[in-house]
Formats: sequence, structure tokens, C-alpha cells
Amino acid sequence: MATVEKTKTKSDVTSGADIVIRSLVNHGVEVIFAYPGGCSMPLHQALTRFSDKIRTILPRHEQGGGFAAQGISRSTGQVGVCMATSGPGATNLITAIADAKLDSIPMVAITAQVPTKVIGTDAFQETPVVEACRGLTKHHYLVTDVNDLARVFKEAFLIAASGRPGPVLVDIPKDVQLDSCVPDFDATLDLPGYSFDDPQARPEQINQIAAAIKLAKRPVIYAGGGIIIAEASEQLRELVAKTGIPITTTVMGLGAFPGEDELSLDMLGMHGSVYANKAVDGADLLIALGVRFDDRVTGKVEEFCKHGKIIHVDIDSSELNKNKEAHIPICSDVKYALTELNKIVEPPEDIAGWVAQCKEWKEEHPFSYDASYPGITQQLAIHELYKLTRDLDPVVAVGVGQHQMWAAQFYKFDKPRNWLSSSGLGTMGFGLPAAMGAQTAFPDRLVFDIDGDGSFLMNIQELATCACEKLPVKVLLLNNQHLGMVVQWEDRFMQGNRAHTYLGPIDNPEWKGEGDGIGPPERYPDFVSIARGFGCGAAYVKDKADLIPALKAMIAYDGPYVLDVETPYQEHVLPMIPGGKTVKDIITE
Repeated sequence: MATVEKTKTKSDVTSGADIVIRSLVNHGVEVIFAYPGGCSMPLHQALTRFSDKIRTILPRHEQGGGFAAQGISRSTGQVGVCMATSGPGATNLITAIADAKLDSIPMVAITAQVPTKVIGTDAFQETPVVEACRGLTKHHYLVTDVNDLARVFKEAFLIAASGRPGPVLVDIPKDVQLDSCVPDFDATLDLPGYSFDDPQARPEQINQIAAAIKLAKRPVIYAGGGIIIAEASEQLRELVAKTGIPITTTVMGLGAFPGEDELSLDMLGMHGSVYANKAVDGADLLIALGVRFDDRVTGKVEEFCKHGKIIHVDIDSSELNKNKEAHIPICSDVKYALTELNKIVEPPEDIAGWVAQCKEWKEEHPFSYDASYPGITQQLAIHELYKLTRDLDPVVAVGVGQHQMWAAQFYKFDKPRNWLSSSGLGTMGFGLPAAMGAQTAFPDRLVFDIDGDGSFLMNIQELATCACEKLPVKVLLLNNQHLGMVVQWEDRFMQGNRAHTYLGPIDNPEWKGEGDGIGPPERYPDFVSIARGFGCGAAYVKDKADLIPALKAMIAYDGPYVLDVETPYQEHVLPMIPGGKTVKDIITE
């Protein structure tokens, strides 16, 4: 019987803008963060035609939209999507794109471009965003033919989510959005040389790992964000249960293993625990899983685990032997490697003494703070928030700075994807919009942004988005009136000379570092009034006795809320290994 080919009609002809949005719907996108402009208007018009299938959220800045898309990606594992117009709209997305690249976050960023005929003429609101992002994306497209759109978006989502995830940029000129064709959503991919098959450790490599574990006397597991990306937390926990090996994680790996478990050594690195850094330094076997030996972890890299054998498992072959040479480098999906390893692994013959040593270090050098301080320290506020919410399964986003490190130290995570942190790029302003994205993905869950006043100010406009879109994000604002992490480095390494790290008026003595701390009447700005002006709930607290009631009021509030907590700027994040140093140089007081 002859095959009858379906005849395509005029009704199948679709505009480029509609092809884009239909592609998003086809790929399961439920939310897009998009800020309109002249060149992206056709795309926004198309979004209104698909409003029953995809929710469009208007951020108040394109960077906020990019971080909100990451909030969805980081909390769900799905591809987040953001969109901006040409020129300044596109360049405002670049920081979020770079942030996603360094933390391996799957994201599709759509930018509008000036019409193809005027590309290269310095037309109004033209920027060569593909060229600007060439080193910041996993892949990128400038689409000049409407017939390519359906295929390009099919490729973009596959690339963003496969292998080591990352951001994909799709730049679409306005005339391509307005042009039309009969789209082929099942078009053949045009990706010569790109493999969608994740690499898998060979049996002999799995046997090597198992043998090394069996012989080890002082083993440590070092787990990173790759565990969470690969959805391999269960396999990691099974490995620890079967072997009894102590485990430390990177800041990206928090939640991959329960922070309260007795074998958890918490975070390692510059502001990691003394016990994690000591254990890695003394290990005879380091099992590195889904990590990249970042400089904030290793310090002086040639001294890092200098006397131990290193196993390194990562899906990205370019990470193997890049920063630290491994004795057993294995390019593999870490979930596959752990699944196979757990089938044959046996515990080391005698590590009881080593485990006891790690526990002793843990008891001797716990994360701590001055509980006698009469006011509220940042650590106290985070610890009390943790005690109140640990059983409520919250998502916690953070900005970047001291508060980020204290949150990593004092808020214990027992599940993956509950901790959202700009780790590789360290982007201030990340916390609020990332929390906003997570709240969009989980409207009924408690979502926090633990932030500092400097970081919070960088994307404070997203309070408007939270209020208008009814996203009840709670902000714990640890307000010390300074750029605290830079102040800490000034105190430690620059004789306390203040170089533009005070965030208040220049006629205040604190601007020159000559004050003793500023009182409430002089605090700048008035975050409570600002938050209320956006339509959010807000309160200010400075007395220790008022902290817990204030936290409870924030948690119970029906809507977005900012709790402005007065904290001292003299606090330092400790422990601290100075940049380029080793555990032997660790600062603990």
C-alpha cells in the first residue's frame, strides 16, 4: 500500500516568533523570565498567544531574569529559560550566562537581534552578543533563517541538558521572528561530532577504584556539584554506607550528603571546616567525584592532598588532570560509575582509627561563633533560622559574600537542590532572583534568600517581581552596612585600611574606617521602607531577644518579606585558608 504524505497547507505556515514559543512548549517549559524591547516584541506577542501553556514572568532587570531562570534549573534540574531584547537587554544577560557556565547550570538564553540587513552597521540597540558570549556559553546560535528555528531550539535544549550541562544562547534577528515558514519540529539535528551518550567508566576502572578503597587506610570522599547534577546523591550515600568513609563536599555539593551525618566533614576549602581540610591533607586516598579542584578548594594546588593517591571521576574529560593530576582519572557519568562501584565495593579493612581521628578533629574544631555577643551575629541568625525551618524542607538561596559562607557553615542541608549558590563566578545580586525562580517552580514551598546588604542591593528591584507575581520569597537580610568579605580581607591583609567598603554616606566616619560601628538612626538605606514600598512585608530587628519572634513572623507571613537584621561588620568568616596557602596556614581566630 502506498504511503500517503500529508499535504501541508497555508494553515501550517507559522511565524518565527510562534515557532520559538511553540518550541519552548514542546520542550516542557512552563515559565519564562522575559523583559521586552523593540526587537523582541514579536516574541512577546507570541507569548501572549501561548499564555495558557507558558507563564511569562516580567523581571525588573534582565540579569534578575537570568538568575531566576537559574533558580528553576538549580532547584529542579530542568532547563531554565530567560529572554531579553537586543543591545543592552542582551548584555544585561551576560553575567547570568557566565554564572551558569561556571556552575554547569542548564539554561537557554534567548536574545532578540536587530534585523539581519543592518547587523554590523552599529544599528540602534545592536550588540554582537554571540561574539561577546563566545567563551561564556556551552554553545550559541545566531539564527538568520526562519526555517532553522525549530531545529536550533531542539538542539539548544539537548545541548544545555546533556553531558556537563551549561547555558546555550540563541540570538534571533527581528526579521526572522516576523518571517514565516512551515516548521519541522522533528528536524534532523545538525551537530556533527557532538555526542549525547554520556561516557561510562569501563569495568576495569571500576575495579581499580574498588581495589584502591579496599587497600586504603585513610580514605576521604570529596564530592561536588557533579553529584547533584547527575542526580547521584542516593548512590553517593550508598557508597558511604557500604564503606564507612568520611566525606566532605564542595560548596556546590552541599546537600548531596546529609550535613548532620556523623561521617560528614562538611565543606572543605578556603572557608571550609578545619576537620575537612585536615582530613584531605592527611588522606592516603582521595575519591574526587564530580569536582574540578577549584582554587578555593585546593589553595596551593601542589600541596593539596600531597601524600595521597587521587581518584577523579568526572563527566568532562577536560577537567581530568587540568588543575590537579590524578592517579586514576576516569571520564564517566558519576551516577553510572557509583552505581557500578556499589555493586562490588568492599569497605577498607581497617579505617576505624582514621574515622575516629576525623571525628576527634570535628569535636575539637567545630564551626563556632561568639554566643556572648550582646547583639545578633550573622551566624546566630542563620543558625536560628535553620533550627526553625530544618523540618520544613525549604529552598535556600544566597547572595555572595560573608553571609554566603556562613550559610554554608551553619545551615545544614540533607537533600540536593535545596541550596542555590553562585559558586564559581561568585556573583553578588544572585540570591533574591534565584530564590524568585525557585519559588516559581515550587509555589507551595518555603523559599529563603539569605543575603547581605551589599549583595541584596544589586538586584533589589526584584522585590517588585515577587510582589506583583505573588511569589512569597522570604529574605533574611544580614545587614552590616559594609562589603563584609572585602572588609575581612582589608583587616587580615591590608592593615584594616578601608577602601570603599562602607555602604553608607561618605561623611560618616565609617567611610574611612574611623568609626566604632553605626547606630540604627544612621543605618542606610531604610530597607523596611523600601520593601514596603514594593508591596512586601518587612521588619527590622537588632536585639537578640527579638530575633526568634521576628523569624517566626517572617516565616508565617503570607507573601514576600524582608527581615532586616542589624549585624556587626567586625565579624570574620572563619576558618580561613588565605589564597594560595595550605591547611598549615589556616586561620581559626
